[in-house]
Amino acid sequence: MLASMRIQPALDHDASMAPNFSGPSFRPLYDQIKILLTQSLIAGEWKPGEAIPSEMELAARFQVSQGTVRKAIDALAAENILIRRQGKGTFVATHTEPKHQYRFLHIIPDKGEKVHPTTNFIDVKRGKASAEVAGALDLKNGAPVTAIRRVLVFAEVPIILDEIVLSSALFPNLTIEKIRESRGSIYSFLETSYGLRMIRAEERLYAVAADNAAAHHLLVAEDTPLLCVDRIAFTYGDKPVEWRRGLCLTQGYSYYNELA
Repeated sequence: MLASMRIQPALDHDASMAPNFSGPSFRPLYDQIKILLTQSLIAGEWKPGEAIPSEMELAARFQVSQGTVRKAIDALAAENILIRRQGKGTFVATHTEPKHQYRFLHIIPDKGEKVHPTTNFIDVKRGKASAEVAGALDLKNGAPVTAIRRVLVFAEVPIILDEIVLSSALFPNLTIEKIRESRGSIYSFLETSYGLRMIRAEERLYAVAADNAAAHHLLVAEDTPLLCVDRIAFTYGDKPVEWRRGLCLTQGYSYYNELA
């Protein structure tokens, strides 16, 4: 079954204006600047990989101190939304950079160094959203959705069977040929082709038994224990744009996540 996520409405704001102090609750000034910077990213003012204006320019734009801007940028850098480069400035983070391509991949070998997988795409199919999917994606019943299936292969062993579900309206004309030609991660492809960058993800883990399809693609017997990882990935403004279900073989591999 194609699965679910809920899209939050985008914020509508003129980022050229100074922060608004009115309202029932008070936000620290740097947090207001952080919101304004995020809204500029949502609007596409600065693309992934591009430099943003200097702290001095932003301070003048928002009519605040340079220190306040610096604190807002530090907060966005801590969330991997912006990247500071010594002597060069501050840039919008991008999945095309090698260290960010597999940022959300948490399956690693039990022994030896972390390895990057190769990808075997199975198919790209279009379908109609069920009531469950439509409600989660904030779509009408029967709205078009696109599902990508692939296998991630580690050291020549198929380890993860992925199903990735996207709104066809957000990702039109998506074909398996386009994905294969990109030769990067799926997130770098979605970023460069559709301008949507995944900045964070939520995951839910549980155990399942391999069904016929999973057994076929992972080369295991039916009912083999698998780790199921359901993921919702979000773009700027905390807008969820991708649902993913990964069925993971854990013989010699584990789910690893470092908690700060």
